[in-house]
Amino acid sequence: MKQKTGDPKQRLLETATALFYKQGYHATGINQVIQEADVARASLYTHYASKEALLAAFLEHRHQYWFSRLREATERANTPRKKILAAFDFLQAMNEQEDFRGCAFLNILSELSEKEAEALAIIRDHKKELKSYLGDILNGQPASLKTQVYLLFESAMVESQLFRDQWPVLEAKKIISNLLPK
Repeated sequence: MKQKTGDPKQRLLETATALFYKQGYHATGINQVIQEADVARASLYTHYASKEALLAAFLEHRHQYWFSRLREATERANTPRKKILAAFDFLQAMNEQEDFRGCAFLNILSELSEKEAEALAIIRDHKKELKSYLGDILNGQPASLKTQVYLLFESAMVESQLFRDQWPVLEAKKIISNLLPK
């Protein structure tokens, strides 16, 4: 069993991260988070003003985690082509590691309404940063190619979750390989 940290705020965030990603935001009750984090209700509200604030913290935490892993995967490669292909290898690795659970941001997005403006803004910012990151790798290439790479990356992530299989990532990677300059 995983050893829990002594910091109640960190335990709340770690617990919410696991539950929101696995079960979804609306399916996870605040009482479950409190119980599984093994903290008092007052601790929750000392560190997070509401369930929505905990959601925002989860999304920010996931953003940092996910992007650090993506950067780690792509920065090992030494050419733009290899970096983009490494991004698709990263998707495959995440599928294996996270049992094809898919994009935490899109999973949460499917549960939100316009009333959850802070969470929606974090999700939009995450996707904008991803598009920018992939585009920056392809510096000097046409904007249309940068957009195609981003859209193929996103669709591969969603479709691999839907089918619980790597074939969408592998097919997108083949398409990208043909689109990118040698």
